[in-house]
Amino acid sequence: MVILFHQFRSVIVWLLAAAAVISLIIGDIAEGGAIVIVLLLNGAIGFVTELRAARSMEALFRIAEVRTRVRRGGRVQMIDAREMVPGDVVVLEGGDVVTADLRLNEASSLQADESILTGEAAPVAKSPEPVAEDAILAERTSMVFKGTAITRGAGEAIVTATGMATELGRISQLAEAAKADSSPLEVRLERLGRTLIWLTLILASGTALTGILRGQELAIMIQTAVALAVAAIPEGLPVVATMSLARGMWRMARRNALIRRLSAVETLGATTLILTDKTGTLTENRMSVVRFVLEHGEFEPDSSDPSVELALRAGAACTTAELGQGNQKGTGDPMELALLEAADRVGVALPERRLEQHAFDPEQRMMATVHADFDGAFYAVKGAPEAVINACSQVLDRDGPHALSDAAKLDWIRRNARVAGEGLRTLGLAMKSEGTAGAEPYEGLTLIGLVCLADPLRDDIPPAIAACRAAGVRVVMITGDHAATAARIASDAGIGNDGTTVIEGRELAGLDLDHTGEETQGRLRAADVFARVAPETKLTLVSFHQQDGQIVAMTGDGVNDAPALKQADIGVAMGLRGTQVAREAADMVLKDDDFATIVEAVRQGRVIFGNIRKFIVYLMSCNLCEVLVVTLAVGADLPAPLLPLQILYLNLITDVFPAFALGLGQGDGREMHRPPRHPSEPIIGRTEWLRISGLGAAQTIATLAAFVLALFQMNLSVDQAVTVAFLTLALGQLWNVFNTRASGTQLIANDVTRNPFVWGALALCLVLIGAALWVPGLSAVLNLVAPGKDGLVLAASASLIPLFLGQAALAITVVFRQWFADQAVAR
Repeated sequence: MVILFHQFRSVIVWLLAAAAVISLIIGDIAEGGAIVIVLLLNGAIGFVTELRAARSMEALFRIAEVRTRVRRGGRVQMIDAREMVPGDVVVLEGGDVVTADLRLNEASSLQADESILTGEAAPVAKSPEPVAEDAILAERTSMVFKGTAITRGAGEAIVTATGMATELGRISQLAEAAKADSSPLEVRLERLGRTLIWLTLILASGTALTGILRGQELAIMIQTAVALAVAAIPEGLPVVATMSLARGMWRMARRNALIRRLSAVETLGATTLILTDKTGTLTENRMSVVRFVLEHGEFEPDSSDPSVELALRAGAACTTAELGQGNQKGTGDPMELALLEAADRVGVALPERRLEQHAFDPEQRMMATVHADFDGAFYAVKGAPEAVINACSQVLDRDGPHALSDAAKLDWIRRNARVAGEGLRTLGLAMKSEGTAGAEPYEGLTLIGLVCLADPLRDDIPPAIAACRAAGVRVVMITGDHAATAARIASDAGIGNDGTTVIEGRELAGLDLDHTGEETQGRLRAADVFARVAPETKLTLVSFHQQDGQIVAMTGDGVNDAPALKQADIGVAMGLRGTQVAREAADMVLKDDDFATIVEAVRQGRVIFGNIRKFIVYLMSCNLCEVLVVTLAVGADLPAPLLPLQILYLNLITDVFPAFALGLGQGDGREMHRPPRHPSEPIIGRTEWLRISGLGAAQTIATLAAFVLALFQMNLSVDQAVTVAFLTLALGQLWNVFNTRASGTQLIANDVTRNPFVWGALALCLVLIGAALWVPGLSAVLNLVAPGKDGLVLAASASLIPLFLGQAALAITVVFRQWFADQAVAR
C-alpha cells in the first residue's frame, strides 16, 4: 500500500484529478474518463516498477538459513538461529558467525572479528574474565556479539540477548532513526509541479473570465478552462519520468547494481561527494605478507635470505589457523592465514609436531607455540612489536644471534613506527630453543624481526577513484581503522590531491555542528580520511556535508555503516560482504561489491537527468504551444482551434511516446567529463525555460497561422480548420523532438538521431495520428473531419516551421558561445 500511495503524491496528479472531476461534473464523460485513464496508467507503471525493485531486494535478503550449535538436554544440536532464546548455551568454533549476543563461560584462544560493529579490522581476543561495568563495546572481551565472526579458537557462551535487543539491533534502530529525505529529483519535480499549478490556475481563470466578460457562455468557458488545464500540465511527465528511471534501474541491474528506489539512479548522478568505508569496500579484507624487517635489512617474503626463511617458519608455526584445501577457504585469523600462505608459497617446511600452545595473552600481547625440533623444543613467538622486542635479549643477524641492548630496542621500536606509518600492520617474531617443553615461553627470546602485512587494495579502485575525480566527484574515506593504515590505503587509491589529510575520530568526539567554528568546519571539508570513527560520528559527518550543500553518497558494508547509509542522499551497500542491516538501509546494493559499478552509476545518473531535462523541455514546449493556441484564439474572439479531448489525445500520443524515447537515450558521451551540476540547480533552469519559450512560440505561430489560413483564406469549415490545427500541432510536436538535441552536437549525427527509440516513437505516432483522422469511431470522438488535400498539405508544411526555427536557433547558439569563448581567451 505504501508503494501504491507513493504513486499519487505528485501535485501534477492532483491537478489532473481536479480537472477530471470538473469534466465529470459538467457532463463531459469522455474527457473526464480519459484523464482518469491517464492517472491510472501512471500509477500502474510506477507501482509495478517500484514493486519489482522491492521484490528483488527481498530476494537478496532471503539468504540461506543460519543454524547454530547449542547445548540442550545435555547434548549438542544444530537449531535454526531464530529459535534461540536467552539462557541457551551456544558452542562456538573458529569460522562461526555469531547469531546472538553471548556471555562467555569457556574460551580457548578465542578471537572474534568485530569489524562490522567497530570498524577495526584486527580480531579481538576473548576470554571469560569479567570486564569493567562501563567498558566500551570494543573492550568487552568477555562478550561476543551478533553479526560478528569467530576467527580462531573455541568456547561456550550463554545467550544474553537476541534480535533487536542485541548490539546489532541497537545500531539497526539507530539507522531507522536517521532521516531519509526525498531525492533531489523528487524535490525538483515537486517544485516544477507547484509552479505549473499556479501558472495553470492563473491562465485558466484569466482566460475564462475574459470569455465571460465578452459574453461567452459559462459552460463553454468552463470547458475552455479545463482545456487549458489539460494543455498546461504535461500528463506524460510522471509516466515518462517513472519509465526513464525504471529503464536506468534495469540497466544498472544488468551491471550488478540493485536499485531500491527509482530516483536513486538520478541521485547518484547528482552526487558531489562519496563517503566510502575502507574495509571490504576499498580493500579485499584479506591480509597478505608484504615485507620482513630484519636486523640486516628489509626483504620480500620470497627472498632467499636464510633469516627470512626462519621468520616465515616461526610466523607460520605460531598460528592456530588452517589453510583451505582445493576451492575451500582457509579458517582462522586473517593475519595467521597470511603467514601460512606466505610460508606455503615459498615452500617453507613447518615443524611437524606441536607440543604446547600458549594462547594470545592480552596483557603480554603475545602468543607462543612449542614444537618438537631435533633433540629439543623450538619456541615460536609472535605478537605486538613493542612487546616482543622488549621480551628479547638477543637479535638474529646474518652471523647469528647477538646481544640486544636497550638502545637497539629503541631503534627497533622506531623502525616499527616508520613501517606502521606506511599503513602496514606489523607483528614481532621471536624464537628460542630449549632442551624440553615447559619452559617460560616469553623469556630469553631471540628477536627475528618484524613481519609487515597489508590489507590489499582492490585492483579496480584506483581507476574508479580517478574516474570520479574526472567527473568532479570527490571521494572521502570514513573508517574505524587506524589513521596510518587508512592514510596509506587512501593514498594508494588516489584519494586526495596534494597529500592525504587525516582526521582521527577522537577529534570529532562531541562534535556539535550547530556550534562549530569556521576553522573546524574548514578542516572537516578538507579532510580526505576520517579514521577511528564511531557509527554515530559517521552519521554526523554525512549530515555536516549535506548541510554544506553537498549531495552525499555513502558506501559501506558493515552494520556500523547503516545509520550513515540511511541518512545519506543515496546509500550504497555491498551485496556480497555487506550485512543485511546495511543492505536494508541503502538505496543501492552492489551485488558484486565492485566499487567501479558506482562510477557507471554516476554516468548513468547523469545520462538520465539529461534525458529527463530533455523530455521536459520537449513536453513543456509542446504544452506551452497548446496553451498559447487556445489562449490567443479566445483573446482574438476566434473559434476554439483545439478541443479538450483533442489536447488530451495529443498529450497522450505525441507527448508520451517521443518523450519516453528521449528518456531512453544513451547520452552524448560527454557526461563523465563535466563537473556535477550544482545541488541547488533546478531541473529546468533559465536556459531550458528560454528553449521552452522559443520552441513553444514557434509551434504556436505555425498552428495559429495554419488555422487562420484554413478558416479565412481557404474557406474551410470550422471543423475542418480545427482538424488542420490539430494536424499541424501534432506533426510539429513530432518534429520538435529533434530540437532537443544537446547544444554543440552535430545536425545529423547526434544523441537524438542515434536513438532508435525516437524513430520507433515517431513511426508509432504517425500511425496513431492517421488513426485519429481516418478511423471512424475515433475521429467522431475527437470531432475530427477530413480537411481535404489542400488542408493536409497546409498542415504538413506548417508543421516544419518549428523544426527549421529550432535548428537555426541551435546553430546560432553554438556560434555565439564560440565567439564569447574566443573573446574570453583574447582578454
